[in-house]
Formats: sequence, C-alpha cells, structure tokens
Amino acid sequence: MSVGTPFQNELECFENSFPGRDYSIEIACPEFTSICPKTGQPDFGKLVFRYVPEGKCVELKSLKLYLQKFRNEGIFYENVTNRIFEDFVAVVAPKSFTLESHWGARGGITSVITISHKQEMA
Repeated sequence: MSVGTPFQNELECFENSFPGRDYSIEIACPEFTSICPKTGQPDFGKLVFRYVPEGKCVELKSLKLYLQKFRNEGIFYENVTNRIFEDFVAVVAPKSFTLESHWGARGGITSVITISHKQEMA
C-alpha cells in the first residue's frame, strides 16, 4: 500500500458498535465520475464497496464527498479504483474489503475492476 493519497483525509469513520460480530456492509455508488486522462471526456462508473468492519465503519456523507473529489481528476479506471481502495483500507481498516468499479461503455467496450483485501490474522 502506498502512503496517503491527496483526498484520503476526506474519509471519516464512526465506531463499530458490534466489533465482535462479523457482518457485511455493501455500499453502491451508481453515479461516480472522473475524467479520462487521454481524451478529457468524463468517465461514468458505478462503485460497489463490500466490507466486514473491524473497529470502524465509514461515514456515508464523507464517502460521498470523498468520491466527488475525483470528478475533475484525469485518471485511468485502474488507477482511480486502486487509489480509492488504498484510501479505504488505510482509513477504515476493515477485516475484509472488496471494491468493484463498473465503467460505462466507451467505443463499445466496458470494464470492471475488482480488488480484494483480507486482514492477516496475528
């Protein structure tokens, strides 16, 4: 994992009231946008966050504001997905986490990027 990225401090958490229980949280963000660094055109995607919290849960308004920071960011699908993934793991520290980014058709081609993380047991 890399050191914090420019927007990481936007993410906020609250205490998980049930840290001894494994339960999953799924968050869908169907209106994600960024900019294609080659064409300057907007890219439209859907992000799906699936995680099992440890001590913290992500606060949804902060996640929304964090994701909006990428609206004017010229960045490839793979790179934005990995940056969001790294920031989420660094801030939320979930037991396990999968991030999927589903990208709208451009030139008849769609993409899905999937990244997963699971904490190593001590």
